[in-house]
Amino acid sequence: MATDNALPAILGGEPIRPQGPPEWPIPDESVLEALQSAYRDGSWGRYHGGHVERLEERLATEHGVRHALTCGSGTFSAELALRALKVGPGDEVVMAAYDYGGNFLSVHAVGARPVLVDVDAENWNLAPEQLTAALGPATRAAIASHLHGGLVPMREVMEWAGRHGVGVIEDAAQAPGARVQGRRAGTWGDVGVLSFGGSKLLTAGRGGALLTHHADVAQRARLWLQRGNHVCPLSELQAAVLLPQLDRLAERNAQRLRSVRLLAERLHHLPGIRLFRNGDIEDSEAGYYKLGFQFDAERFGVSRERFVAAARAEGIALDEGFRALHVGRSPNRWRGTGPLAEAERAHQGTVVLHHPVLLGTDADVEQVALAVEKIYAHAERLR
Repeated sequence: MATDNALPAILGGEPIRPQGPPEWPIPDESVLEALQSAYRDGSWGRYHGGHVERLEERLATEHGVRHALTCGSGTFSAELALRALKVGPGDEVVMAAYDYGGNFLSVHAVGARPVLVDVDAENWNLAPEQLTAALGPATRAAIASHLHGGLVPMREVMEWAGRHGVGVIEDAAQAPGARVQGRRAGTWGDVGVLSFGGSKLLTAGRGGALLTHHADVAQRARLWLQRGNHVCPLSELQAAVLLPQLDRLAERNAQRLRSVRLLAERLHHLPGIRLFRNGDIEDSEAGYYKLGFQFDAERFGVSRERFVAAARAEGIALDEGFRALHVGRSPNRWRGTGPLAEAERAHQGTVVLHHPVLLGTDADVEQVALAVEKIYAHAERLR
């Protein structure tokens, strides 16, 4: 059957990227050398091969914190951070109603209750002005996550927390190397969290890290992990492959930022789709693990579900965002602070682009724009 190159692939046309989205992780000779070196010297199979220690020292130095502690997952890092801040049964933890579901479950894991607040209208990340309404006698901590290229103005969060004696966990799992108001993401909070999951910008398949300036917080985290041995470790081999990736993180983040700016310029004329915007957060540079778009189905002309399916048929790795935390969960599991209108919009309208294509050429980025334009041009037929 003949095909039409201008027709969306989901309707029988030729896809923009017939090869599909780029693979991740990408080939990296320095990672290969790290693997081979760890094999040659036997450190890959030891309890203490030196790589974890070097990684923790490197993370602490590059982030300008006194302590960095690795563990087996980014999600567990969030739970560990809560425990290190002495959050427990009967306590409340304030967090954005649009956030990673694992953070919500981590609050429950320590016996506390999430208190959900609405998000910023421009980037659907935590809005500091919403925090005061959530404050109560049981408030022990707040979680601030930098999501989808959005940033939380951490100076304002920390000023609020300082006034009220609340601990802050800064989740930088999606933003390693990003800068927020002059500091590295993950270093504003009492505890910062990083992730090394298999799709992350720094990947070891699994893994995470906790960052803190506070010796007592670090000590409580270490004690929690010790059961005669480290109970949720990052392996020596994982640490070995993360070290060379850290060497190139700044370079790769700069390339991603360049690609994001190009894509924003290419898509600005289309109604119903725009990138998350960070407004006037000064001296900041976002990180791009999942590049977030605010998608308005009515203005664009097709449902988000149909849009994502059409984009993936073109070979573009677009997906729907997170399910908002207040949706589909029993009200007994969380406390609200009023209308969650923007979080509801985020629940219905977030679309994210997976990051590997951002390390490609300008032509690769152009393919993303062409795919979106093609879908928009045929919106009526796609309904």
